[in-house]
Amino acid sequence: MRAMEWAEARVRLGKYKEAFVVGAIIDLRNCLNLLERENLELLSIAHASFVRIQAAAGGDLPENKDISTGKPGDKLLRFLDCAVIKNLHSMIEEDEADGVEPFDTVRGMFVEGGKPYDGSGFNLLTHTQIAVINEDCIRGIFLPRPG
Repeated sequence: MRAMEWAEARVRLGKYKEAFVVGAIIDLRNCLNLLERENLELLSIAHASFVRIQAAAGGDLPENKDISTGKPGDKLLRFLDCAVIKNLHSMIEEDEADGVEPFDTVRGMFVEGGKPYDGSGFNLLTHTQIAVINEDCIRGIFLPRPG
């Protein structure tokens, strides 16, 4: 449902002519699950490494940013997060991550949107996203049922 809402919003912005969503059956395998503390600790290490690399190169750190049409604070443009995750993958490839095996997928939860009621700890548009690194993890694709 959230994917279709996102696609429909892109149509309203004039980015696309038609909203369309494809479903997938995904075997997560070795997943960089960003809902687990040990994986967030890996990201912390990757961030520190990325900061050192950028400083040595004289480059600025990218920043996560709000989109102009979104709720302030949602930080939907995840430039820093993307760079840190890419750096973690590079560290693993270069064997700088203390024997961490390469990840097949990345799973994260994204908190966004307003509250469903006063005092709520939930947000209306919170959702999970999965990025597939190893295409063998895609077991099938399908068209979701409307509505």
